[in-house]
Amino acid sequence: MATTTSHHLTGAALLALAALFGAWFHDDRHAVAALLVFALPPLLLAVPAWRGGRRAAFWGGVLALFWFSHGVMVAWTRPDERLFAWLEIGLSLLVIGASSWSGLRARFGRRA
Repeated sequence: MATTTSHHLTGAALLALAALFGAWFHDDRHAVAALLVFALPPLLLAVPAWRGGRRAAFWGGVLALFWFSHGVMVAWTRPDERLFAWLEIGLSLLVIGASSWSGLRARFGRRA
């Protein structure tokens, strides 16, 4: 049950990240490139992660480390985009935590 919940949470957070990037970069002068780089990867990983794909969850967690770094950089340097950056930071941390949950549970959970 907890694994299914973590998979669903990972997929939902990845979809939310894709939507966030779509809203963030829709008026950008390089919108197509920004959407290909930022919105497409979480969008492609969301459905397989939702369905329990371990590779999709793993790569979502790995890419979330980059999204986290991007969010911190933007929050620090661009005050007018700070809200988007903080949402990116929060969602990337959610992806990292949810995609790692089953491994953490296996490692630190109670032994039978």
